[in-house]
Formats: sequence, C-alpha cells, structure tokens
Amino acid sequence: MPGSAAQLARCPYSDAAKDFDPFEMRDPFPFYEWARAEAPVFFSDELKYFVVARHADIKAVFDDWRTFSSENAQAPLRPMCEEGKRIMREGGFTAYSGLSARVPPDHTRIRKLVQGCFGPRRFRAIEPEIKAIVNQAIDGFADRGHADFFREFAYDVPALVLFKLVGVPNMDVPRVKSWAVSRALLTWGDLSDDEQIVHAHNMVEYWNYCRELVRQRHDDPTDDLPGDLVRLQKDGAEISDEEIAGVLYSVLFAGHETTTTLMANGMRELLQRRENWEAIIAEPRLIPTAVEESLRFSPSIVAWRRRALKDARIGGMPVPKDSNILLLIGSANRDETVFSAPARFDVRRSDARSHLAFGYGIHTCVGQQLARIEFAIALGELTRRLPGLRLAADQSIDFVHNISFRVPTALRIEWDMA
Repeated sequence: MPGSAAQLARCPYSDAAKDFDPFEMRDPFPFYEWARAEAPVFFSDELKYFVVARHADIKAVFDDWRTFSSENAQAPLRPMCEEGKRIMREGGFTAYSGLSARVPPDHTRIRKLVQGCFGPRRFRAIEPEIKAIVNQAIDGFADRGHADFFREFAYDVPALVLFKLVGVPNMDVPRVKSWAVSRALLTWGDLSDDEQIVHAHNMVEYWNYCRELVRQRHDDPTDDLPGDLVRLQKDGAEISDEEIAGVLYSVLFAGHETTTTLMANGMRELLQRRENWEAIIAEPRLIPTAVEESLRFSPSIVAWRRRALKDARIGGMPVPKDSNILLLIGSANRDETVFSAPARFDVRRSDARSHLAFGYGIHTCVGQQLARIEFAIALGELTRRLPGLRLAADQSIDFVHNISFRVPTALRIEWDMA
C-alpha cells in the first residue's frame, strides 16, 4: 500500500519541491528539464500535490480517467473563503463543468451533443468571418508602426470569433472577457480572501449571464451553440438547461482565453527566432506546422490537475487514494524521449503533433480545431500584410501569476512604415 503524502514527501524526489515554484511562468522550462531527468514524479509541500513531468506518465494519467479523476480540474486552487462562498450561494451560482470535470456517462452524453454543434463543419463555415475579424484587428494598428500585440490583437480576436459561434453580442465582449479573467484567477491563482470576494461577485454575474443565454434561446431560437443545444433538447436529447449553461460557462472561457495565449506565445517565439518567421513568409504551407510547433513549444496551459480515485502508481511512484496531481504539460511537450532537439523551436519539425497541449483521452479539448484555424488564419494575414514585424527592443515580458496558464501581460511589436 502506498504511504501517506507526507511520508512520500521525504523520499529523494522530494528535493525537487524546494526548487519548484508552481506560479513561476516567466521561464519554467529549465526546471521542467531537470525534473524530467532527476525527479519525474515528486510531491510539492507547497501545493500538497504530486507533480508529474514526463510525457509518457502524463499521457497515461490523462488516458486513465477511471483512476485519475478530472473532478479537481476546475476547482479553486485555494479554497474559497466563507464570504466568497456566501456571495456565490446567495447569487444563485450553481455552475458545474461543461465537460472537463465531468466523467462518463454524463461526459459522454454531453460531449457527443456538443461536438455535433461545435465542430469542424461550423468552424469551416466561419473561416471567411475569422479572416475579416483578423484583418479588422490589423487595420486598427497597421498604419502606426507599433502595437501591443497581446492587447490589440490576441486579446480580442479569439473572443470575437468564439462569441459569434456562441451568439454573444459584440457589445458584451469586454465584460465576458473580464469574467473569464476572474474565473482564471479564482480557479488557478493564489488569491487572498479580499481578492476572492471581488472575483466571486464576477462569477455570479458570469453564471447568470450563461443561464440567460439559454433562456433567450427558448424564447427566440438562433443558429448558434446554445440555440442548437436547446433545439436538440426540444427534440428529445437528454440535456438540461443547467447543463447547457454549464457548457457555455466552460466554452466562453476555454474557447478564447487559451487561443489568446497561443497567439501571443506563438508570435513571441516566431519573432524571437526570426528564421522561423521568415520561413513561413517564404513558404506559407509551413503555417500549419508553425501552429503545432507553437502549441508544443510554448503551450497556453503548462499544468493541469487530476485526483487519484484509488491507490495508484505514476512512473513507479506510489500515489495514495485522494491525492491531488499536477501534470506538467509544458514539460511533456519538451520530453527528449518524444521530440528530437526539444528545446529548439522549428516550424519544419515533423514530430510536433505529439504534444499534449490539448490534453489527451476522453477530455481532449473539444475546440482544438478552432484554435488551429484561428491562429493559422492570423499568421497568414500577419505575414502577408506586415512581413517586417519584429519584437520591440528591450521589453521584459511578465506573465499572469497562476499555476496553469502561461499568459503574457503584454507583447510589444513594431515594424518599419513604408
């Protein structure tokens, strides 16, 4: 029988915990490399989580949902304070995960319905609209010679695309984006009680907004994700209004925040390694590979959570029942046993698609194809219209303080005016 977490923390691998800062997003990759070699599974005293660094182990955990539950994937890292709980309870907050924290049979039932409404057919149909949104964003700064790519492009473009699919009016974009930030910080951040209270109010507003979208579709059917799900429900599909609202609660967050970060991190890597930017200008056929390499090399999500439902082993390490587990996706994506020269960013790489940026198994990201399409279109238009893009000199890029999302706070770019 595996021992307690405290006992396991005293094993040699626990030395890794002293050097592990789960909230450090500026450059976590040197630690990841060390952990893969020296401490592929260790216990973090700070988090009270087992931390997993190797691709094979992480993939195996993702794939075994019967042993490793996703129930904690969306749970606040720091327990909600009593005042925050009261605010959410009295505000009617009853949100549960749309998909990522559910397990079969509910997960299977809901995911099948969502995939039918939110899949490649609908994504391909809106490609012209995606291109128009991308070019409208470029128009906003093209004649200026400089921009904050994060704030003026990556922040809004994925949201405008997604909200069109979900039927959110453009005028609501700022507040839905604000709620998404609150959700990220409340779930994956390291917040004080006072900070939690602010975000608790926002979560109540966010959840009630999702419920209102569903109610509106009952009164006025529309051709969008909530409209499709309500229509299926009326035709006899087994999905409740609360479950539809839960899907929206998840999609309205995950469907654009991760793509925002993918675009910002991907552009940073391409422009820092100029030969890759020049390569996709010269050979646009390389753009899809550039998207995959961005997902591998600098993923939006560098860590994700699971919980052991029974005594288990990960990479030979005993993991007791009820243990929390942190999977270092950012480490898996640079595993030397999977990728050749993993520390090199290369848009001609042939093995990039082995990354785990979208997870693996039954919970793999349902909107991954949309993210790929959006970034590919963005790169196509940016390289066509502004081939001379470069990173602004002497900038220090900061990242949002949390354990899962590697989100830059700004990315200044510039180019010569003709």
